[in-house]
Amino acid sequence: MLTLRRARDRGHANHGWLDSYHSFSFADYYDPDHMGFGPLRVINEDRVAPAQGFGTHGHRDMEIISYVLDGSLEHKDSMGNGSVMTYGDVQRMSAGRGVQHSEYNASRTTPVHFLQIWIEPNVRGIAPGYEQLRFEAADKRGRLRLIASPDGAQGSVTIHQDARVYAGLFDGEESATLSLGAGRRAYVHVAQGAIAVNGQVLAAGDALRIEQEPVVSLAAGRGAEVLVFDLP
Repeated sequence: MLTLRRARDRGHANHGWLDSYHSFSFADYYDPDHMGFGPLRVINEDRVAPAQGFGTHGHRDMEIISYVLDGSLEHKDSMGNGSVMTYGDVQRMSAGRGVQHSEYNASRTTPVHFLQIWIEPNVRGIAPGYEQLRFEAADKRGRLRLIASPDGAQGSVTIHQDARVYAGLFDGEESATLSLGAGRRAYVHVAQGAIAVNGQVLAAGDALRIEQEPVVSLAAGRGAEVLVFDLP
């Protein structure tokens, strides 16, 4: 079963310094039909104005992944971590029993564009944790590169959930497939460009829920950057 969700149907909030689109219910946006998909709870597409950002705030019992599409994002947290992320960087923060952090646009002249992803963990009350890795464009070109997994496989960041996140770049004749195990489902989010997913043409911001299907098939990309979530 394929369920298409167009970018224009997402929740939207523009606070001036922050322009954010919500794939699932978040903050003041509530849609009972889009509360999450399995343990995937949040995909926010955020654009933050220069020198602006999210002040220090807390999280608990959530796996939070930041995926930078353009610009630079500065992170600081109560565990003592601090970094500036640019395109290709993937950050995982396990909030566990509680963590404080802030996220700011590191540039005073250029907006930052990134995805913030929340995945519900399968264990609660753990010590908070942090990890940041870089995945070069060549690693994602014409293939699905594993970027997050429960066991850190293939040099991915480690999340506390039986879920795997892949990223890929596709243009022209480049294609890829991902087999889904029994009882598994997938969520495909197009971050940039356009691509055909299981025969459905998706553009930037569009998503496809895939249930009771054996495979995810990606083809006919046009400057496409895609995230694929393999979920229980």
